[in-house]
Amino acid sequence: MTADTKDRIMEAATLTLQDLGYGGLSFRELAKDVGIKSASIHYYFATKGELGAALANRYTAHYGAVLDELLTQGLDVETCMARYTDVFAETLRADNRLCLAGMLGAERNQLPEEVQAEVVKYGIMNERWLARVLALRNPGGVKENERQARAIYAAVQGAQLIAHTRNDVSLYEEIIATYRANGLIP
Repeated sequence: MTADTKDRIMEAATLTLQDLGYGGLSFRELAKDVGIKSASIHYYFATKGELGAALANRYTAHYGAVLDELLTQGLDVETCMARYTDVFAETLRADNRLCLAGMLGAERNQLPEEVQAEVVKYGIMNERWLARVLALRNPGGVKENERQARAIYAAVQGAQLIAHTRNDVSLYEEIIATYRANGLIP
């Protein structure tokens, strides 16, 4: 078994989770998608929970790096926020998929604890990044920035869910534009 096989498993599993959720993830179907035996998946991931936690952890690391890169570019608050909301729009444009953490969060009660913990980490990463961006404009308002960051994260996840439900990415864009016009998102 190679690292390439592990990456292929994780890529296919990510797409499945974003489309069907944790309940729709089956090692047997995943093995078919990757072109391996289902027992081979157990070589890398002993349990579905272990796989789910690894996927959420990787997702958090990936998007944390993407978002941190925006801050290193010295962009203004509005441009950072526009790029942030674009990340969620791009996920919808990819076959009407949801943010992995948003999809898993909706299934919280069915998730093993290790997956739940990783989903929480994704949300915290988003909130911290958003608060850092808001601090560019309001450096002394730590608590206010944290509250607004949480509201922005919740609003963007909600907008994505509504657009996903209706299979209409333009609805997401309309909702985000309304948030901007009303001042929730700078």
